[in-house]
Amino acid sequence: MSDASQKVVIIGGGIAGLTAAYYLQKEARMNGLTIDVELLEASHKLGGKIQTVVKNGFVIEKGPDSFLERKKSAARLAEEVGMADKLVNNSTGKSYVLVRGKLYPMPGGSIMGIPTQIGPFVTTGLFSPIGKLRAGFDFVLPRSGVTGDQSLGEFFRRRLGNEVVENLIEPLLSGIYAGDIDHLSLMSTFPQFYQVEQKHRSLILGMKQTSPSKTKSTGTKETKPKGMFLTISTGLQSFVEQIESKLNPGSVKLGIKVDQISKIYDQYSLSLSNGEHLIADSVVVATPHQATQSMFSDYSFFDTFKTMPSTSVANVAMAFPASAIKQDIDGTGFVVSRNNDYTITACTWTHKKWAHSTPEGKVLLRCYVGRAGDEAIVDQSDDEIIKVVLDDLNKTMNITSSPEFAIVTRWKDAMPQYTVGHKDRLQDIKASMNEQLPGIFLAGGSYEGLGLPDCIDQGEAAVQNVLEYLKTNQKEFVTN
Repeated sequence: MSDASQKVVIIGGGIAGLTAAYYLQKEARMNGLTIDVELLEASHKLGGKIQTVVKNGFVIEKGPDSFLERKKSAARLAEEVGMADKLVNNSTGKSYVLVRGKLYPMPGGSIMGIPTQIGPFVTTGLFSPIGKLRAGFDFVLPRSGVTGDQSLGEFFRRRLGNEVVENLIEPLLSGIYAGDIDHLSLMSTFPQFYQVEQKHRSLILGMKQTSPSKTKSTGTKETKPKGMFLTISTGLQSFVEQIESKLNPGSVKLGIKVDQISKIYDQYSLSLSNGEHLIADSVVVATPHQATQSMFSDYSFFDTFKTMPSTSVANVAMAFPASAIKQDIDGTGFVVSRNNDYTITACTWTHKKWAHSTPEGKVLLRCYVGRAGDEAIVDQSDDEIIKVVLDDLNKTMNITSSPEFAIVTRWKDAMPQYTVGHKDRLQDIKASMNEQLPGIFLAGGSYEGLGLPDCIDQGEAAVQNVLEYLKTNQKEFVTN
């Protein structure tokens, strides 16, 4: 057996890269493997889009604010690093859709906009009688004959009609990706909808049969339903800091960018922005697709990433005294359909959704601007963005004073767009990597899911890929 340790470099200190570093170091410790893991981050802080501001008793997320509880990897990682006691569910409450200048409650029983209960759908004012009738065609339409990828818009318009798509499904789904559902890939975003349709034929009936049934009351004291999202009560940035604290001392290098990666025999040479070079046996690339393409500019199969679009977005968090909101709304937030003269795309009444985020007697609103085809607002000044957002809010609310403070956060080209064919293109790139760049693995929001659990899943998968690669293709492991 060789007595040399094996070098693994992880590029990118967002949640995917952090996950890979944490679990790879854990595997090495548990199994006595001589693997030297180094994490390189071009900026001067870890976490990527996970950033939290704690100010005057407020806990304000500048990036993602939560993750789905049913996707287990994020909560599992929180428990791993000792933050189980900080996990909190969101408060439940009404959510709304803004259509034609009016707020309509989200129809009861709808799952990502797909109705599963007839009563709420029939009685809602979101759709015209003709729109409701057209949605009913889902009960009789045959399965889709498309065998490859298709856009979300094409799929849902065929099943439920334009009105349901534009007034409900589009505001919900495009809000997640800040994209255009007529270009977003069904198979890379919500393949489960296609699978439900293929199995059950009717999307509505299929979603009704496959959705979890509600727990019936026992006749004793009623308990308020638990929200489906989780976050960290001290802010998601504290989660990042806790993961970092568990990494091996000296294994994180900040402010160092990887300019180029070249293959040298069975290893890789990384040219760094500080003029140094690193030699690695395996590399996890947990960077956005634009940066990935730049690092591998000598390999033409990465050129696909040059044409992969990304959307710029911004969000505005505004703090008020509760007395400033003269016309409040019973709910936790709303999304905005495109058939409105509004700039904001959604608003969360954060103080109602996350009780820990806001001091008593205060209100915290978080509004979003920017989406595919409508990104100019992101380049406006802070004052202009705040003014536009307040003007939009006062069309449905009555806010009588300026915010005590506001935090504007811009994310330029930060929302990768999984357009039709994304999955096939990614598979082609991975096949070429396996052939020409064995031991290099991708992870992160540009590839197989934007949400925190999706990125964590990719980080975990990269760890297993690295371990398998080193075991079967490189020098033998050395046990301590």
